Amino acid sequence: MRRVRLQRDLPVPMPDGVTLLADHYAPAGGGRAPVILMRSPYGRRGLLGWFYGRGFARQGFHVVIQSCRGGFGSGGLLDPLGDEHDDGLATVAWLRKQPWYGGSFAMFGPSYLGYTQWAIAPYAGSELKAMATQITASQFRDAAYVGGAFALESALSWTTLTDGMSRRFGGAAVLTAPRLTRRAILSGRPVAELDLASAGRPLPFYQDLLTHHADPAVPYWDRRDFSPKVGEVEAAVTMLGGWYDVFLPWQLKDYAALRAAGRRPYLTIGPWYHIDSRHGRPTMAEASAWFRAHLLGDRSLLRPDPVRIYVTGAGEWRDHPDWPVPGMREQRWHLQHGFGLGTEGPLEAEPDRFRYHPAHPTPVIGGPVLLDDSRPRDQRRLEQRRDVLVYSSAALDSDVEMIGPVRAELFVRSSTPSVDVVVRVCDVHPDGRSLNVCEGVRRLRPGSGPGPDGEGVRRVGVDLWPMGHRFRRDHRIRVHVAAGAYPTIARNHGTGDPLGAGGAMVPADVEVFHSPDRPSAVVLPLCAPRG
Repeated sequence: MRRVRLQRDLPVPMPDGVTLLADHYAPAGGGRAPVILMRSPYGRRGLLGWFYGRGFARQGFHVVIQSCRGGFGSGGLLDPLGDEHDDGLATVAWLRKQPWYGGSFAMFGPSYLGYTQWAIAPYAGSELKAMATQITASQFRDAAYVGGAFALESALSWTTLTDGMSRRFGGAAVLTAPRLTRRAILSGRPVAELDLASAGRPLPFYQDLLTHHADPAVPYWDRRDFSPKVGEVEAAVTMLGGWYDVFLPWQLKDYAALRAAGRRPYLTIGPWYHIDSRHGRPTMAEASAWFRAHLLGDRSLLRPDPVRIYVTGAGEWRDHPDWPVPGMREQRWHLQHGFGLGTEGPLEAEPDRFRYHPAHPTPVIGGPVLLDDSRPRDQRRLEQRRDVLVYSSAALDSDVEMIGPVRAELFVRSSTPSVDVVVRVCDVHPDGRSLNVCEGVRRLRPGSGPGPDGEGVRRVGVDLWPMGHRFRRDHRIRVHVAAGAYPTIARNHGTGDPLGAGGAMVPADVEVFHSPDRPSAVVLPLCAPRG
């Protein structure tokens, strides 16, 4: 085992005079060698240092772990997402001047640490040889406004977390932020005041997210969204994600952008959620193999196929040459009269109806959130509510495997100018357990998306999280349609105001159509089962 030398609190100057602090883990000998850079808002010690910093250094790499602006000793004001481009490039310029810099570098890290990679990757030059990103994406805007609806729980918990860390609560903030967030949500305050309830003071980034709600044209996002440049990244990229992670849909868009540009990224998707400790070891193993291949020229540890996915329901890992997996075809499962679900087209029928009341928003059980366990949970209690429509297939006569993107096309009419359309796919076991597999939401506002027809009916497209799942024989496929998923998304007040300013709450009478001329359906990614 190679010995590692650690230098703490190295000053890294920024062009505006601010100094950021970094820790340097040097391999045995300390001579010139490739560098692995990590830029973090969560500190430089703990798991980052002991597991990854020392772990990579023992393999012969220099490792630099830097605290982002405004936290853990680094100067300046915390402006989440806003300074990572300029600060990251300035840090690379500093790296090049170090006597131990070997002429090439890579970047590593999950979540925000992955975002800091995308912030500079298209601009870092040919010396950037590799990136290892996990549970992250090149932009966080769409995860903050899922389907146009404000991702309340994730946004509030993250801003509460970073506020706690900046106030020197350190790692304890990871444990307290979800509890404080839930307390705030239950306080009954308006959404614009929930930061006061969770942190005791206004949180600027939370208020920024509310102010710039869901409009990609707002200049605020111009320097915080790096997705348009993903295809220009020449470094070799490996990605690790989870079926239950909040960033998976946009991580897969980054993968698609790289493939469209002719790159060959690697992709791993496991049965993990965002803060799941189980993806720590595969993260280290895959990043180590990637860095050895692209910084040291040793490709012996790379797997032959670039895509590896875990198929839930089957409990199996699969290797494929690409994503979406070859051979996948879309299959429409139609909502049917009598709350059935099937591949045959619907018959003529009256729409199904429910009432959504924002004062008592439809809750959510499980599903992807940032700082909580997002593994599938039994939905039977939710399915008893009168504001949730439940459509179920007959028991399957053979295994059905679905691997790929998932979307819904629904025909909906609402009595309110604004309404949310929530769609969820579940796997119903023979014993009655109904476990969520994936879900999505689309917020409809006046003038957004396709307009209503002459009878006020709108054709609504909803993107769900992708799936890699086997529905086993004698199981049933089930679809929920609702108008809320609180507190994962902020309640829709029905007025068209995204924040519900003024406090008015208008109940929505919602109709979901399923007839030959309005064939509502969920489109699932059918694959031929293996084994």
